[in-house]
Amino acid sequence: MEAIIQLENRSTLEALQALFKKLLAEKIVDALLLPMRTPKGTITPALVSNPDLLDHADPLAPVLAVNTATLAGKVSVRKPRARVGVVMRSCELRALVELTKMQQACLDDLLLIAIDCAGTYNVPTFLKKESESDQPLWKELFQALQKNPQSDNPSLRSACQICEQPTFEKAALRIKLLESDLDEALFLEVDDSLAEKLNLSPAPASSQNKVVSELIGYRSQRRDTVFTEIHERIADENGIQNVFAACIRCHNCMTVCPICYCKTCVFKSAVFDHEPMQYIEWSQQKGAFRMPADTMLFHLTRMNHMALSCVGCGMCTEACPAELPVGLVFRTVGQQLQKTFDYQPGRSMDEALPLVTFKADEWTEVGE
Repeated sequence: MEAIIQLENRSTLEALQALFKKLLAEKIVDALLLPMRTPKGTITPALVSNPDLLDHADPLAPVLAVNTATLAGKVSVRKPRARVGVVMRSCELRALVELTKMQQACLDDLLLIAIDCAGTYNVPTFLKKESESDQPLWKELFQALQKNPQSDNPSLRSACQICEQPTFEKAALRIKLLESDLDEALFLEVDDSLAEKLNLSPAPASSQNKVVSELIGYRSQRRDTVFTEIHERIADENGIQNVFAACIRCHNCMTVCPICYCKTCVFKSAVFDHEPMQYIEWSQQKGAFRMPADTMLFHLTRMNHMALSCVGCGMCTEACPAELPVGLVFRTVGQQLQKTFDYQPGRSMDEALPLVTFKADEWTEVGE
């Protein structure tokens, strides 16, 4: 149902904190996994079971230091487990759906709480902007988009500037920030049974809000422009090698990726610790041999493993010390692969992962 929370002289954040406290007080969940503000002002995910501590919850802060899907997997993948509410942005929830399909998480005892996203900053930019701003950064972002869904903010993370999925529609509770009057009331989309437990008031009938659809249209156009540019860079024979030429194989992109879940990774094993003379032989064969070795094999292997399920959160790009466009390359390739299989990662639990599902009529267009 569509529900409404009147702010009544409270800030939007205070109204959300009260809502989250009610989830604990009514024992709807045993704990909440959500962003919390530390005494130093930084934002970090935390698992909260004490309602009083939710005064420090800040899911509105426009910063994404980690894709919380991996953390939700840790508290849900095995039994025994508690009932946990997870407050996440769209890219995090879509990654959680993919991890569930890979048996790295379980949705059975998770209450999914989706919060509309206007975009996020990387951590240094967020801290700098927050120290310089007179009002909450999240409010600036949302009000700018409500005024003009085609407004640009070049300070946002590159992944957010082309994110065409700012909302997540399949949560038990969606906080519709993009469609709310942020000074008067919050609009929610909530399961009927949950709305009854929370004693939420139905929202009055209103004309359809066009902010979300216009934002999706504009971001999709920007995405396609960026993908075209990336495709042109990697299209020729040495294109992708040139894009990743500065890679130092630090594995940061793999570490922060919510879809890379292998407990034992071949790239962190001794397989690629070659004998000293092997490097010399390669050098003598070519005259020069790039070090560190196997960087392209690393990226191509990782792309083969997870491009189909890439949700475009962009954490890999943020973690790269060489500032390589890792996320943009993976999204560009991923989009083509996802289109081939008519598969959208995180869209639905009912859609099986194509590469682990056999269909007798697959690839008939290329011959029997």
